[in-house]
Amino acid sequence: MERFINANCDSCWADPAMPQPVAGQVALDWVVPGDRGDDAPLSAVASRDALARLETLGKSVPAEGSSMTHPVKGLKGTTLRVSHGLPLNDYLGASIELKPIPAAAKKQHWTAWLALVETLPAGTEGSPTERNMVRNVLQAIWDGHKQLSKTERNRFFGARSMNIAPGANPSRLRVIGWVEDEKSQVLVAAQSRCDTP
Repeated sequence: MERFINANCDSCWADPAMPQPVAGQVALDWVVPGDRGDDAPLSAVASRDALARLETLGKSVPAEGSSMTHPVKGLKGTTLRVSHGLPLNDYLGASIELKPIPAAAKKQHWTAWLALVETLPAGTEGSPTERNMVRNVLQAIWDGHKQLSKTERNRFFGARSMNIAPGANPSRLRVIGWVEDEKSQVLVAAQSRCDTP
């Protein structure tokens, strides 16, 4: 589930009627820059990545808030793994890996998305619901037409150091990743969620 909130709409953030994920779903919360710029109530957490995501989905910036769900098709015999390291100097290393590469990918362009999210418990920052606020995004195009090296042959892989947004609590950061085909259908999804011992 993806929930988009216009940075102009602070009441949307506090709305108890915001759609909730059901069992087996995970929600991503995108705060979209509004037309009020830095004067928007939620401008401090707005992300240009949210605009890119809406463009990919063929959607316009919502006046207030909107949500959508994407069924996950699944890829038999293939595993998606997402991971991240420890925060260091306002950066956090993160990766996404799909292996083995399914036959269906060999003649297509697939897009891998890896979202660095800050998980805010219900009641935090005035939100009545838990949120996975998107703080940074890695987007990688996996081209099945491209000849892969020996080390790449059995997997699609992407990694980078992701900047931790000012104001984010590093102890609440994790990653959520998914892979889409050329029709923007979600094929597989995974999340990192480590419970504190």
